[in-house]
Amino acid sequence: MTTRTHPRRRVGRRPGAYWWYLLPGLGAFTVIIAVPFLLNVWYSLHSWKGGRAPMRWIGLKNYLDLASDTAFWRSFGNSAAMIVAMVILPTLIGLVLASVLFDFVGKHWSSRLASLLRATYYLPQILPITVAGILWNWIFNAQTGALNAILKAFGVADPPNWLGVTTTALPAVMFVLVWMQIGYPTVIFMSALSRVDPELYEAAELDGAGWWSRFRAITIPQIRPETFVITLTCTVAALKVFGPIYVLTRGGPESSTLVPSYYSFLNFFDKSKVGYGAAIATVLTLVIVLVTAVIQVLQNRSARREEAVEG
Repeated sequence: MTTRTHPRRRVGRRPGAYWWYLLPGLGAFTVIIAVPFLLNVWYSLHSWKGGRAPMRWIGLKNYLDLASDTAFWRSFGNSAAMIVAMVILPTLIGLVLASVLFDFVGKHWSSRLASLLRATYYLPQILPITVAGILWNWIFNAQTGALNAILKAFGVADPPNWLGVTTTALPAVMFVLVWMQIGYPTVIFMSALSRVDPELYEAAELDGAGWWSRFRAITIPQIRPETFVITLTCTVAALKVFGPIYVLTRGGPESSTLVPSYYSFLNFFDKSKVGYGAAIATVLTLVIVLVTAVIQVLQNRSARREEAVEG
């Protein structure tokens, strides 16, 4: 008895079938991002107090008013300080910490100790903003704060009111942001260092290259993709930072720590100027998109340059 075998049917690929896999993400993007953004733009073209109050069409008046709003421009000036505190300083310090943990602590002491220190540095990143704000409000308190108590113990008769005066409020907030952000680049850079071929370091060490020469010629070029990722994500976070400002200073004193996201919130809820707050949020969104595009272009150029050198 012979069995009849049927030839296996070749299943053809339907063109465009993969688009079905994109529909859930596209739907989520539409509901969570696209529709709220378009509504925000629509609100920014009106004068509206919110709720059941009537909406009055005013066109681009809110945007024209922003051009002469000193608080608005000051908030974006403070965003530059947020970028220093959340991008530049944490990236530089995180790179140094990751190199020390990876090259010194992990190799000469213990990998477990390096992992423990890495987790310790990352702890402020996962700490709730409210908890961190309460902690630092207590530390910076002018009367009963731990920092001023230490300064008084060392003979400082009149320590500053860290969060209560314009000269020290912004630096104090920047210090807290550095403390909160420093663990993120440290973890990313340690992961990047672990993928670098150790033979490159061994060859450079045999040629007599010191630690700094190896770090500059091997480490920095090899971890450039992670550096771009950190720069992009941290810059976006710095431009839209809200929680620490809300918990620590509420934009004060005298708008010295005001940022665009909190200024938009202030107009939305405290001042009942929904259209004006929406205009601020729209401008902030466009700035974030522009900055993201610039960083992406720079990253692509760097990648093409590396491919050209390797080719």
